[in-house]
Amino acid sequence: MDSSGPAVEYKNFLGVLRSFISAIARPLLSLSVCLSVSVKFRARNRSFKSMATRYWVVSLPVQNSASSLWNRLQEQISKHSFDTPLYRFNTPNLRVGTLDSLLSLSDDLLKSNSFVEGVSHKIRRQIEELERVSGVESNALTVDGVPVDSYLTRFVWDEAKYPTMSPLREIVDSIHGQVAKIEDDLKVRVAEYSNVRSQLNAINRKQSGSLAVRDLSNLVKPEDIIASEHLVTLLAVVPKYSQKDWLASYETLTSYVVPRSSKMLYEDNEYALYTVTLFRRVADNFRTSARERGFQIRDFEYSTEAQESRKQELEKLMQDQESLRSSLLQWCYTSYGEVFSSWMHFCAVRVFAESILRYGLPPSFLACVLAPSGKSEKKVRSILEGLCDSANSTYWKTEDEVGGAMAGLGGDADAHPYVSFTINLV
Repeated sequence: MDSSGPAVEYKNFLGVLRSFISAIARPLLSLSVCLSVSVKFRARNRSFKSMATRYWVVSLPVQNSASSLWNRLQEQISKHSFDTPLYRFNTPNLRVGTLDSLLSLSDDLLKSNSFVEGVSHKIRRQIEELERVSGVESNALTVDGVPVDSYLTRFVWDEAKYPTMSPLREIVDSIHGQVAKIEDDLKVRVAEYSNVRSQLNAINRKQSGSLAVRDLSNLVKPEDIIASEHLVTLLAVVPKYSQKDWLASYETLTSYVVPRSSKMLYEDNEYALYTVTLFRRVADNFRTSARERGFQIRDFEYSTEAQESRKQELEKLMQDQESLRSSLLQWCYTSYGEVFSSWMHFCAVRVFAESILRYGLPPSFLACVLAPSGKSEKKVRSILEGLCDSANSTYWKTEDEVGGAMAGLGGDADAHPYVSFTINLV
């Protein structure tokens, strides 16, 4: 019988099977690679969208049109620093006033900015501490329900709160006054909360310290104490290593000590608390003798009324602390939004005033916000400088060339041929 037929068929079957598996495997492998690339892209995109904590506010001089300059900036950033977020910063057309008023205002811009920024950080740190102590999950800080980074990058001037026809000095003073009032209110609220916390901490220290100093009222029961016309029970704090000495000697420290009256009530890492009953008239002699032997007699008088009063006081302090902490946290959430909003309006005034002093009149500049990474900063600076008029750049090489008025501008420490300052959210 010829067996070659089945063998040939089997080989053909294997060949068909391999072709079938190969045909399926190729698209699956391609799909796997695509999915891998897609996941990596989405992961990078999520990282790109995560909130930055450091932003640059810059303004560039407009030669032709702001829209064409914006398109050129977008193109350059996308081409050479694609991971740098870029946004327009909507600065309204504010009232310029006189040159003297602008020069006078420029002297105060940096100082006022430091003050408003400092209050913002102070409230943020208070929020972080309260959330940590309360054990609540940290909430994203907002301005009227808008996350602070979105409020910054999509800033819109509040005309009702700060009329654009008001003098710049009036707007800056208004912002400073509002933030100063919030800071004063913060100090009062924090002091009230801290006072209650200090009282509770003092009570807790008394209840959790060593037997030599702690409150004994929660360790002693009414049945542990004898207090009559002739007898009295004293409380002795005995070092742990001296307990045998105490038990062997307490009956002989003075006369009229009730035999076998000492019993241990409590023990910590250093001391043990013992009772001893004796005649009231020899109590002072017993204290003296005990002190000479290294035993401390604690002054203690059991009172049910005092116990209940201390308990009520503790409960009230705990309720007050929780109430103050909750109200302070909610106040901080709201006030942080108000201060942050005031800060962004101040930044808008600042970029407007500095742009007028740097580029002249009429106002013709493009304001924007960027959040470059540390490794991209040098490249972004180069892009921004390249978009400035070269003639304008020559005036910003050294402080001597700038002149007294321009040196007063509150920009970054390094001089640039354009307006630039940094906003640190934390």
